[in-house]
Amino acid sequence: MIRIPAKVLIVDDEKDFVEMFSLRLKETGEKVFTAHSGQECLEKLAQERIDVVVLDIKMPGMDGVETLKEIKKRYPIVEVILLTGHGAIETAVEGMKLGAYDYLLKPADATEMAKKLEGARKRKDEHEERIRMAEQKSLLRRGGNI
Repeated sequence: MIRIPAKVLIVDDEKDFVEMFSLRLKETGEKVFTAHSGQECLEKLAQERIDVVVLDIKMPGMDGVETLKEIKKRYPIVEVILLTGHGAIETAVEGMKLGAYDYLLKPADATEMAKKLEGARKRKDEHEERIRMAEQKSLLRRGGNI
């Protein structure tokens, strides 16, 4: 079976982390985009169809929770995995209540990241499929075929 790469947007104000993390994901075959702020993240989402956003919680300006709220408001199907340090797990849990798929502790373990990325991508694909099926039923009903 052919694996279609996920389009992943990494958002973190630590440029070295973003660079290293994006290299890791590219090695696994993912298509990677980067941003260094919440505002830049929203701009990238407006330009590119992204599957999963990997979003740091602690950033200057628009923090990860604010950015998550905007992502879910504007792009509700895009899945978000939050990045957090040990001291901010409560914030990550809050983020999950706001719609994030899951969270990862920094520094992110490559195997754990791969599993969470796969799960987030699968959830997005399933959600899109349910929407397609509902739209199809709606069209059939309007056409009088049901």
